[in-house]
Amino acid sequence: MTRTRAYRDGVLHKEDFPVADVSDFLAEPDTAVWVDLCEPSEADLTELADELDLHRLAVEDAVQEHQRPKLDRYDGHAFLTAYAVRFDAGTGDVAMSELAAFLTRRALVTVRKDDGFDIEAVVRRWDQNTELAKSGVPFLAHGLLDFVVDGQYEAVQSLDEQVEALEDLVFDDRPNQSLLQRRSFRLRKSLTALRKVVLPMREVISSLMRPDLRLADELTRPYFEDVHDHARQAAEQTEALRELVTTIRETQLNLQSNRLNLVMKKVTGWAAVIAVPTAVTGFYGQNVPYPGYGATSGFWASTVVVLVLSVGLYALFKKKDWL
Repeated sequence: MTRTRAYRDGVLHKEDFPVADVSDFLAEPDTAVWVDLCEPSEADLTELADELDLHRLAVEDAVQEHQRPKLDRYDGHAFLTAYAVRFDAGTGDVAMSELAAFLTRRALVTVRKDDGFDIEAVVRRWDQNTELAKSGVPFLAHGLLDFVVDGQYEAVQSLDEQVEALEDLVFDDRPNQSLLQRRSFRLRKSLTALRKVVLPMREVISSLMRPDLRLADELTRPYFEDVHDHARQAAEQTEALRELVTTIRETQLNLQSNRLNLVMKKVTGWAAVIAVPTAVTGFYGQNVPYPGYGATSGFWASTVVVLVLSVGLYALFKKKDWL
């Protein structure tokens, strides 16, 4: 499916026209054009590339998947790669949709690698911020990047909540160790994947704002600064959460080791308490005559010795915090 729009003098002039008409609109003054392609082949881009004089390497990158987030500069246009992010709180997984974009002086071409990228949400942002439409391509680029960065920031915030919940589970009286391990590793995996697409966005937006590219004019520059600030916050928080998950995992292992040591200490103490009565009763069970042998007094004597020694050992171990 192909989407097209043409803005003239800051007003939406026409939309959903054939791609073949793009050159006609670009021939008109004060007109900016947007073209959106979903899962196109390299052949599908050839006609548009010829009209806009797009570089062959950029066209190849636009159809190849798993490109890193970047902003490449070519003669007459720039090429952008970014990822829209969605976090599933139920599974703890991060879903990503790759997007490529060509930015010329008067045209924006977006290439979605799959239909998971919500381009309708981008269109709604453009329609809600028509006061910037006079800028043309900078207006279109800002709405696109604002949507991408906001999605990444929301994903980071959701992961932050998941990490806080994980912290509370670690200090439960009886934590589910297997659940903690699964959740911590899943969150770390999601943060690692998110880090790969969030961190480069700072440099992408910073490069896009350079004056020589002319992609951020005086009207849109404050808005690009705001997007850059959100990208910086998302990147810093992603790094902090990744380190925090590692710390939580280490804390979990330390607490687990401490609990094991405490259990072993108690078991050893009770074993020592039980060993003394066992020794006493074993001694009185020997098959040789001893004081009180064959008499009731011998039974009571052994019982008193067992109780006194057991209580004494218990009091001693409790005092030393061994029990």
